[in-house]
Amino acid sequence: MVSSAVLVKNLTKKFGDKIAVDSVSFTVKQGEIFSLLGPNGAGKTTLMSILAGISHPTSGDVKILDKSPFDNKTRNLIGYCPQDPVVYEEMTGIENMMFYAGLHGLGDKEAKKRCLELLDFVGLSEYAKKKVKVYSGGMKKRLNFAIALIGDPQVLLLDEPTTGMDPRIRRFVWERIEQLKKQNKTIILATHYMEEADMLSDRVAIMDRGKIIAEGSPEELKKESGLKAVINVELIKPDTKVMELLKPYAYEGKVIAQENVLRIHTDDPDKTAPKVVSELLSHKYRLISLKISPPTLEDVFLRLTGRRLIEE
Repeated sequence: MVSSAVLVKNLTKKFGDKIAVDSVSFTVKQGEIFSLLGPNGAGKTTLMSILAGISHPTSGDVKILDKSPFDNKTRNLIGYCPQDPVVYEEMTGIENMMFYAGLHGLGDKEAKKRCLELLDFVGLSEYAKKKVKVYSGGMKKRLNFAIALIGDPQVLLLDEPTTGMDPRIRRFVWERIEQLKKQNKTIILATHYMEEADMLSDRVAIMDRGKIIAEGSPEELKKESGLKAVINVELIKPDTKVMELLKPYAYEGKVIAQENVLRIHTDDPDKTAPKVVSELLSHKYRLISLKISPPTLEDVFLRLTGRRLIEE
């Protein structure tokens, strides 16, 4: 049995003078969910396309179950769900599934059974006979997810699988990913959603500008960041001045604004929280609520890069 399902060593991909993936190395164990977490443009999609055997690296090496992803025999071991759905709009859901099942060499009877099971797995049974052009963006992504599973792959590559989905459907897909892990599937998940990586991952590699800048379990990354807590302050009418006002109270001056909520990094919440409240009230800001929470992976990313995962 292969203990390391995926081995990436010094992988680099250049497009002209631009380096999209910069000397990346990591190992993914069999049956593990490994997330590539980073903002759009971090190099995640380029890396995933190399792992899927679609794009050749400029240098470095990749092994999937001890084989090259560019070997035709390896392709049946990999299920790839790209960021943009590859589906045929004028065909129905089941027709799309049957088309891809044929590419995997499944016979008609076996293919139809497999396709119907997978459409049910992703919650699209009632839309099986509807043309894909009437599907929502989230439904097309779920169909793409089902297509990636047709060959019963051992290694599953999911590139931003829940982008554009509403929270309820996103959690539904998370449940399905967790079910696949229980089947001992090895899953590499590229995402810019902090909560997605935190909820699903055994380990996370944080990517920025083509490089992996940190790697570990979600809890390890939070612990190593040096952050102990985050003070969440909700204000009635925050303005641009309030960020500068609170920076002196934040760990390394790190304050995140999310609509009406300010997230203030701190290594001593018990001492800092009263000072924050006093400062805000003295400047006539009206508070709705204040709570103290553990740091998130977004806080870790901000700590490492000085930027948010999703820029608004």
